[in-house]
Amino acid sequence: MTTLVIGANGQIGKQFCELSQQAGEPVKAMIRDESQAEWFEKRHISTVVADLEGELEHAFDGCDNVVFTAGSGPHTGPDKTLMIDLFGAIRAADIASQRGLSRYIMVSAMRAEQPLDAPENMRPYMAAKFAADAHLRQSGVSHVILKPGRLSNEAASQRFASSFEEAGDNQISRANVAHALLHVVQTPSIVNQEYLLLDGERPIGDIIS
Repeated sequence: MTTLVIGANGQIGKQFCELSQQAGEPVKAMIRDESQAEWFEKRHISTVVADLEGELEHAFDGCDNVVFTAGSGPHTGPDKTLMIDLFGAIRAADIASQRGLSRYIMVSAMRAEQPLDAPENMRPYMAAKFAADAHLRQSGVSHVILKPGRLSNEAASQRFASSFEEAGDNQISRANVAHALLHVVQTPSIVNQEYLLLDGERPIGDIIS
């Protein structure tokens, strides 16, 4: 079961690809251009050059699952949010549906279902996630939606919480999100589920099952 990783060159994407490689889970890292390939090649991770704003469908060849962890980033404008976080995610879901992929695993966001509750500068991003998640639910593809809180660069604790009350904070490390993604990929029985993810005290199997 090969997993296409959209957003592989991002911080979560790289960590997930590396964890998958170490665990023997085949992945194909989608990158924007060949200049990004060296990091993956050194780790014996296969790559494919494709573009969420352009040619994309060929990247799905030979893949059974897709992980979407792409993001336009905090330094881009609303145009990139629309094209990557919204339209890119929708296009990927449509291709996954047409190709009959087993699952689409979306990295969304904690406030995606209530964009107006997010900080003002994050509302367009949350609105994009809200719409992309809604489209995925209606796409016919078996899916898992992960909703991490505020992302940090802390090391992986591999301990999680599923509510703010339990966690006492609204953050989670990118490394922990990568571990959660690996758990989902390794558990194909998890379908059509959504999970809030925060740093906490429980193993991932207690949160996602």
